[in-house]
Amino acid sequence: MSLHPEEAAAAAVSKDAPERSETSFEAQPAAAPQDEGSPIRPAVIVVMGVASSGKTSLGERLAARLGWPFRDADSFHPPENVAKMAGGTPLTDEDRKPWLAAIAAWIDDLRTKGEHGIVTCSALKRAYREVIVGDRPDVALVYLKGSRELIGRRMAARQHHFMPPALLDSQFATLEEPGPDERPLVVSVEDSKDAIVQDVVDRLGL
Repeated sequence: MSLHPEEAAAAAVSKDAPERSETSFEAQPAAAPQDEGSPIRPAVIVVMGVASSGKTSLGERLAARLGWPFRDADSFHPPENVAKMAGGTPLTDEDRKPWLAAIAAWIDDLRTKGEHGIVTCSALKRAYREVIVGDRPDVALVYLKGSRELIGRRMAARQHHFMPPALLDSQFATLEEPGPDERPLVVSVEDSKDAIVQDVVDRLGL
């Protein structure tokens, strides 16, 4: 199984352990916490999580279940970013600006047209999520949460060979878990794929 470009770039970043970027993003303020007892039916679902947490699997299964279009965040990268990642050069937060803007534009286009969609994105930093989710009340953030040990075992099993821990370690080091004000739907990756899909559908009122 090949790594997503963003995941491969993260592994390169971990080797040098650079300082956290100071780059600011065009962010929208987060909305007030939502009462889970009366969920707003989302127009768009953003599935986030570290590498090998099951984002693509969940996104594809939800798309098949709901009949909604599905996009992986990597498909939004501009050619310059693709070239950088292909050459093993880690992306900076400045590089990520047009990428995040493209994801946000796709989401807002669907919302404007009254359509639906699902996008998977690591979205490890709060600053990234503020761009693609922000205060949009009809965009649901689904966070696939799991321990380093469990996800590490799954990653190794998929690869069928030794996987250096640097990639996953760097992902967990970068991860800023979403807080209550981001209205996340936190889902445990310990459940089966079918159970996770059903859990998301039920809790989002779909």
